[in-house]
Amino acid sequence: MTLTDVALIHKVTRANCDPEVDRPDPEKVLAGDPVHTTWNLEDHDGLYCGLWESTPGKWRVSYAEWEYVHILAGHSILTGSDGSVTHLRKGDSYIIRPGFEGTWEVVETTLKDYVIRS
Repeated sequence: MTLTDVALIHKVTRANCDPEVDRPDPEKVLAGDPVHTTWNLEDHDGLYCGLWESTPGKWRVSYAEWEYVHILAGHSILTGSDGSVTHLRKGDSYIIRPGFEGTWEVVETTLKDYVIRS
C-alpha cells in the first residue's frame, strides 16, 4: 500500500465514515481467515459505493448485483465457476455482473473502490 492509498483511507475516516469490519460466512471460506474492512460512502436507492479492503484468504462468492471495482492496492484473483480466471492488481478496473459465481482470493491485502447497483 502506498502513501496515496493510506491518505485516501485517512481522508474517508476523517469524513466521519466509520469502517465496518467483518469476515465472510465461515461456510464460504476455503482458505485463510480474511478480514474485510468497508468504508461505505453511499447507501441510497440501491446504489452503494465506498472503499473495501481484505486481508488474504479465499472464499466462495455469488453476485446478484452489478459491481464495478477499481483496485487501489494489492492482488486478488476472481475465478468463475466456468474456470475463467481474472487477476486484479493496482490500477485494474473490472465489472462483476449479476449471476457471477466462483471464488474471490486475496493473494496480497487488497484495497478497492467499489460501486454496486442492485
